[in-house]
Amino acid sequence: MAEDKSKKKSFVLRMDPETFRDLEKWAADEFRSLNGQIEFLLHQALKNTGRRKDRKPPS
Repeated sequence: MAEDKSKKKSFVLRMDPETFRDLEKWAADEFRSLNGQIEFLLHQALKNTGRRKDRKPPS
């Protein structure tokens, strides 16, 4: 069965409060939600390490 790429998976992510605040500010500076910022950063990391082919990350 083919994976439906239009669906997003959800999971719990735990982090220290300082990192959370820093990411919230960074997301706001770039007009993204915190979730959108984390997803953007993960896509960039995958692309930069050659683990994912270049494709447009979510905005």
